[in-house]
Amino acid sequence: MISPQAFVDPSAKIGKNVEIYPFAYIEKDVEIGDNCVIMPFVSVLKGTKMGSGNRVFQNTVLGALPQDFNFTGDESELIIGNDNTIRENVVINRATFKGDATVLGNKNTLFEGVHISHDSKIADHCVFGYGVKVSGNSVIDSHAIIGSSAVVQGAHVAQWSMIRGGCRFDKDIPPYIIVSGNPTHYYDINSIVLTKNNFPEKIQKYIATAYRLIYHGNTSIFDALMRIHDQVPMSPEIENIINFVRESEENNNGILI
Repeated sequence: MISPQAFVDPSAKIGKNVEIYPFAYIEKDVEIGDNCVIMPFVSVLKGTKMGSGNRVFQNTVLGALPQDFNFTGDESELIIGNDNTIRENVVINRATFKGDATVLGNKNTLFEGVHISHDSKIADHCVFGYGVKVSGNSVIDSHAIIGSSAVVQGAHVAQWSMIRGGCRFDKDIPPYIIVSGNPTHYYDINSIVLTKNNFPEKIQKYIATAYRLIYHGNTSIFDALMRIHDQVPMSPEIENIINFVRESEENNNGILI
């Protein structure tokens, strides 16, 4: 159902069983997949490519021009996957340069007032609380939870991590942990979420030991990784921690300490 009171550019590609409510605005060079719902006063701007089963609520703007002084009008994209819930007043910018894209994966939930800036890459099954701000070129891996009013400043947030409300940071957040406060600091491993998602207790103990060596070992990051390799039984989760921390340090951004 497409309301006659909505504006839909004739060249926009609209899938099957899409609901577009009154006063929605759909520009050219837009693709909306099957079974999406576009609520009143939503703007879907050129360069936006959306999969199926997405629900977009009132006053959201998708594909907004990048808020980047380097932007000169290039034809870039915002690519959205399937089954996302995008609540009221969300803004997602498309990328800055031609051939690049801001990406939102599958089955994410963005609550009211979230802003995802240009060239950011969001994976799957993430939750963004009220008013979260994600600056340009940030990376959020799958199953991350970012609490209300947090500010992610060009950082990489790893899988299964939790950012408590109000945190502000520009350093990378390793997998499976909770960070808290302002200044933001390591709090604990994300044990409640890990338990609910069937991570064995033994693996959680290994994860906790690894982070004790990183955050409470009174040594350098390099030495902490060596100690983890020598002292903690190896598993895919421990390999993820080692690889994430090493890559973050090598890329000169560094993990949150």
